[in-house]
Amino acid sequence: MSEFITLTIDGREIKAAPGTSILRAALANDIYIPHLCDHKDLTSVGICRVCLVDIEGRRPTVSCMTPVEEGMVVSTANEELEQTRRMNLELLVLNHDYDCQNCAQNNKCQLQELTRFIGLDEDRIKAMRAPELADPIDDSNPYYLRDMNRCVRCGICVRACEEIQGDECIDFVFRGIETRIGVLGDKPIIDSTCTTCGECVTRCPVGALVPRHAVEPTYEVETVCPFCGCGCGILVGARGGKVVSSTAIPDSPSSGGSLCVKGRFGLGFVNSPRRLTTPLIRKEGKLVEAGWDEALSLVAEKLGRYKGSEYATIASAKCNVEDNYVMQKFTRAVMGTNNIDHCARL
Repeated sequence: MSEFITLTIDGREIKAAPGTSILRAALANDIYIPHLCDHKDLTSVGICRVCLVDIEGRRPTVSCMTPVEEGMVVSTANEELEQTRRMNLELLVLNHDYDCQNCAQNNKCQLQELTRFIGLDEDRIKAMRAPELADPIDDSNPYYLRDMNRCVRCGICVRACEEIQGDECIDFVFRGIETRIGVLGDKPIIDSTCTTCGECVTRCPVGALVPRHAVEPTYEVETVCPFCGCGCGILVGARGGKVVSSTAIPDSPSSGGSLCVKGRFGLGFVNSPRRLTTPLIRKEGKLVEAGWDEALSLVAEKLGRYKGSEYATIASAKCNVEDNYVMQKFTRAVMGTNNIDHCARL
């Protein structure tokens, strides 16, 4: 029996693994189906209803929730589908802030992509538009902003918080036309159990969740997060000689594409003018710059004055396992003591 299922999408025969949704099978084969609420890292829920497709012998179907079947014949575009998608898109944008030029997600927004692909009738939108949006921006979190005027209720942030971080601090609150994303008691995000991991921020398809002072990098460098020994893979964005962003490497073997608050938002110290970039040694009561050879020689000379229980080491969580092993080996074998501790011990 074949490991893959064969189906036809827009006249092209493709193969997909059993259980794969029509949407993800199509996208994997460079066949675009408009979508908003689906994300490859999360379970599908079929909220936005713009990923409708025609399946031979059936009514229009939500492609993100429908698994592929052997011999299935799928059409991604016809007049009825286009009309239905346009109507569903209109319902999504009716209560959405359209000040795209001042949005951090401008030109990276999935809603903009849908609008370009599906098209909207501006006169219809103006006729149906609700009163002026006036939700205050939640700026209580020190690292990101929440603007519910730009939210399209896709639920990606809710699922990211539940499925990836396991925090479940946000959910849909209220009912009917008043439905929105909020925390317990609809309080500011800072008063919730949010750990500021940023998993919701990095996956938000619109400008409802954006980092504070977001700056587009000119280039990115793949590296390892410097904060602990887990070795999470990060892409550090730089611009003008400064670090401006940090994002997770999706296929990092140590972190699997996730980051904590430090790895995602805590690299600003690199740009600090107070950051030490050269060793300092004390001469005549003042700290002065020195070369590495001079500094290390001074440290070795000072350490030579101690032995046994006179000496102790405090290891760092910013070091990897190998560095911490060498540190404890130095303490026990060279300095002759078991006085070693670690800042991350339980």
